[in-house]
Parts: sequence; structure tokens; C-alpha cells
Amino acid sequence: MFTRLYLAFTILLLIIPSCFAQSPGRDTAREKVITDQLEAIAPSAVADFKTATTAMDSGNYAEAVRLYEAVRMKAPAFDHVLRRLGTSLVLQGKINEGLALLEQAVAKNRSPENLISLAGYLANPGEGKQGTKEQRWRAYSLALEADQKQTTNDADYQILLAQLAGEFNQDDIFRRATQRRVATHPELMATHYFNANLAAYNGKWITAENEIRKAESMGLPHAAAQEFLDSGVHTQASIWRYSIYSVILVGLWIFGLGLLFVLGKLMSRRTLRAIEESDPNLVASHADLSLRKWYRRLINVAGVYYYISMPIVMFLVLGLAAGLVYLSLVVGRLPIKLIIVVCVGAVVTVYKMIRSLLLKIEREDPGRSLSRTEAPALWELTRKVAETLNTRPVDEIRVTPGTDLAVYERGSFREKSSDQAQRILILGVGVLKDFPLNGFRSVLAHEYGHFSHRDTAGGDVALRVNGDMMKFAQAMIVSGQNVWWNVAFHFLRIYHFIFRRISRGATRLQEVLADRAAAAKFGAQAFEEGLKHVIRKDAEFGFFANREIYESTNAKRAMQNLYELPVSPHPDIEQETEQTLNRETTEDDTHPSPNDRFRLTRKIVSQSEPPISGMVWDLFADRAALTGEMTLLIQQKLQG
Repeated sequence: MFTRLYLAFTILLLIIPSCFAQSPGRDTAREKVITDQLEAIAPSAVADFKTATTAMDSGNYAEAVRLYEAVRMKAPAFDHVLRRLGTSLVLQGKINEGLALLEQAVAKNRSPENLISLAGYLANPGEGKQGTKEQRWRAYSLALEADQKQTTNDADYQILLAQLAGEFNQDDIFRRATQRRVATHPELMATHYFNANLAAYNGKWITAENEIRKAESMGLPHAAAQEFLDSGVHTQASIWRYSIYSVILVGLWIFGLGLLFVLGKLMSRRTLRAIEESDPNLVASHADLSLRKWYRRLINVAGVYYYISMPIVMFLVLGLAAGLVYLSLVVGRLPIKLIIVVCVGAVVTVYKMIRSLLLKIEREDPGRSLSRTEAPALWELTRKVAETLNTRPVDEIRVTPGTDLAVYERGSFREKSSDQAQRILILGVGVLKDFPLNGFRSVLAHEYGHFSHRDTAGGDVALRVNGDMMKFAQAMIVSGQNVWWNVAFHFLRIYHFIFRRISRGATRLQEVLADRAAAAKFGAQAFEEGLKHVIRKDAEFGFFANREIYESTNAKRAMQNLYELPVSPHPDIEQETEQTLNRETTEDDTHPSPNDRFRLTRKIVSQSEPPISGMVWDLFADRAALTGEMTLLIQQKLQG
């Protein structure tokens, strides 16, 4: 690893001053020990020795050499003068003479000072110069010995030892010297430079980049710092930095998904408890309204979170594909077919995700509008029920061929918010046969309860999110990307599960409150009668209509009026009806189970409106014409 950073080490050897034997600020105590030793040998040389040291420290090497030579004449065996005279000669440019004197000093005394001085000038005999490889290797051995002997934790020892250990790939020594330097001398530029190299060696690229920039701010030339960064450190640091950011972002995103799931679970439990504990004779208590408000907020947050998630999922899809390619290059094996499949799949998935957000599907109103002349008594009944519930009547009734019975609002978000949107009642013709007016009126009151509670005014976010998820799911299936390795496919499955749990918990509460509104005005018995009729007709009409369609198609004859078919008991119908009535309420249900709804409405004791008699078909002007039209409509759809 150090091989790729060798040029950076070379630059450092050239630019860091040779300070192994000259310190701008001398240790007074150490100097006194040296001069005391000299005074014991040659008292008359002490003054020249001090003056020479001052000259060397100030850069006046010629004067230092002259004075140290005079001292040497009086104390030829004094190793300190040999060391400082040798140092001054090297710095004056007389390298061979200086190194010879430094060798003599080491020969007389293998002190840390003598060893480090000789090592330093063997490795770097002058500014901009390097010793031979043999000299540098010997310098490494001397520096190692000097470092082991020194007791002052001098930074110069660690600098030289780290330089040479790094150059000769002595990893453990380099690491130990650098770590000691970081612990003892964080104020020095060289400390951060070597720590940058150590971090790069250990693969800590971000630390390496930060440390080299710190060294540059403390005096390392920009060229040296840039050389180090260009060796690959900056690229690797950027990769790791953005990888960390990505992991944090994805982690927070996953946490958000988990939080939505937990909140949805808690809200669902809170809803079930509120339904059981609240007074059913209060159509909507303060606690119920508060719970509805918070549920709506949670749904809106979950809806927005879906769109926030989309770019993150796109990033994951493309990132994993790129990661597979990178891993293949690192391993040295390229499974071409797999790479093509994954990369093409990633591109197709991202394209489908974007398209699912941009593609707008125009919503069509179901069925056709029922004019007032076709069912004037029905229109009057809808007006009276609205008046009873103290709300605005429907603006349009739309008849459909099935067994639908629901309401919605048509208009902008602003119109819905201000209760100015058009109110629509969907009435499936398949549910009308033998439908008693008393039960029908109560079911109609339930639907008006949704208007009264403004359930139909909201839900735009939920509808849009569900629509976009369905578009995305369909696109994934059609393009064959609904596979186990596709992250986007799994996200869609998980998010749809979470969003379904949240949104359907809210709708269950809405249904219970609408049930209360109907039962409070028209009685629990009428509501139960009406809902049971709807459930039974859904099973009955589906069974007999499908049988007639099948038989007429095989016989190649005209289809009979599907709404006037003779009805007789059948075990399949009875089984389906019983299963629907007696099922358990689950967290995936949009409505509580019918029996749960009946159990709750039976607790309601008030009934402000008297029962009425008659059948729903009595409210229509021409039953035969309408049922014939719906039968023809179904036949045309089957044929075309």
C-alpha cells in the first residue's frame, strides 16, 4: 500500500527542514548538562561552544564551523562538538566532511542525539537532496535505535523514523511512530501528514483526506497535498463519504417506513378500542372526531412519504446495478448475461417509476346519470333523507349494472373543502330487486352519513397514491420486472401493505360513524335489514347473472333480462352470504364485518323517524326499460 504513496513520501523528505539536530528553541536544562561536561574537560572552550551553537541556530554555519573547530582543538573527544560541527558542515554544503564527523560522534557515544543526527543526514544530506538507498536503509536502522533510546518523546525522532519506515514498508514501525506522534504532537504539520498516510494505508480514506488538508492548512505545500490526494485518496474518500451519506439516508428512510407501520398499527388499535368504548348513541363524539383528524393527517403524511420514497428507490435500483458491475470488475469475473439483465431491468424499472408518476388516467364516472323524470319518487326520497340528517342532498344519481351502492364527490380540492362539490350517489340496479324501502332508506342514510362527516371531501391523497401504486405495479408486471431481485418491486409490496393498513383503518372508523348516523335516525333494525339485503343481493345477482351469461353464450341465444331472472335458494349463495356476514374483522378490511356493525348499531336506542313500507322499484317510472338497458349494456361489453 505504501508503494502507491511513495512519491508523497519523497516530497515530504524534500520539503521538511532537517531539524533533527537543530532546534530553534534549545532545552536550557539539556544545554547546561552539555556545557557542564565540556567545562569539566576544557573550561576555556565553553564560551566558544555557546557562541557557535547560537551561530548554527541562526543559520550562520561558517561562523559555527570556525568556533566549533576551535572547541574541537581543545576537546577532540567531546562527542557533542563532533555532532554539532558535523551538522554545521553538512548544512554548509560540505556533506562528506560533516558525515565523517557525525560517524565519529556515534562511534564515541551511541546516544539518541548522535544516532538521530547521523540518520537524518544520511537520509537527507541537504535541502533537496537524498542519500542513496543504502544510506537511507542504514539511516532507518539508526533512527530506530535512537527512538528506542530516547526518553524525551522528541518529535524529530518520530518524524524521521516514520519517514523511513514508510519508505521501506516497515508497516508496524510506521504505524507505531505515527500513532505516538498523533498522541504527543498534534500541533505539528508533519503529524497530520503522516497520519494521513497511515489512514490511507488502513483504508480510512475520509480520515486521510481530512488529515492531509489539515496538514496543508498548517504549512504543507499545496502541491504536496494535491499529489497525495491525486494518488487516489480523494476519489476513494468521495466514494466512501457519499456511500456513508447514502447509507444514512436509506437508514432514515427505512426508519420512516417502520415508523409509519408502527403508527398505523397503533392508530388501528386505537380505532378498534374507540369503536368498542365510545357511546354509540353519540353519532360522533369529540374523541371520534379527534381520532379521525389524526388519522387523516397520518394518511396524508404516508401519501407524501410515498413520493419522497420514489427517488430513493430509484437510487437504490441504479446503485445496486452499478454495485454489481463494480463487484464483477473487482472479482475479475464478468457474468455478462446477468449484468445485462440487471442493468436493463434497473433502467426499465426507473423509467416505469417515473412514467407511473407522470401518466394521468382520466377518471370516468361509473354508469350513467339517472334523470329526475325516470325516478321522481327516488329523488324525493334522497332529498328527505338528506333533510333528516341535516345535510345537502345528492346532485346526481348514477345507475350501474352491478350491485354498487356508494357515494362520492366530484370537484376540485377547493370545492370539496368548502362543501361545494357535486354529490353523487351510485346505485347498482342489481341490488334493487325485492329491496324494502325501509332498509334502503337506512342504507341511503349511511351513505349520507359520509357526506355529513365530510369523509368524501378528503381522501384525494390516498386515492392518488393508490392509483400511482397500481399504475406502477401494472407496469412492473407487464415489463417482467416483478422479480425477487428488484428492490423497487419489494418496496411497492411493502409500501402498499403499510399504506393499506393505515388507510383502511381510517375507513373502518368512517363506516362505523356512518352506521351510527343511519341507525340513530331510522333504527338499528332497518339498517340491519338494508345491509343484509345488499350483501345477499351481491351474492345472488352475481351467481344467477353469471349463470345466465354462460348459458346464453353457449346456446348462442339472446340474453334474458338479468334483473328479472327467477331466483331460487342455492347452497353457493347461502354459503357466500353466511361467510360475508360472519367473517372476522381484519386490519386489511375497509369495512368492519357486518356482524360487528350490527352488534354496534343494536346498542343505539334512539330512532327519530317512523318506518315506511313499499319497495325500491316502486320509486322508478319504468323498471322494465331500465333493467333492459342494463342487460343490453352488459351484453355489449361482453361482445366487444
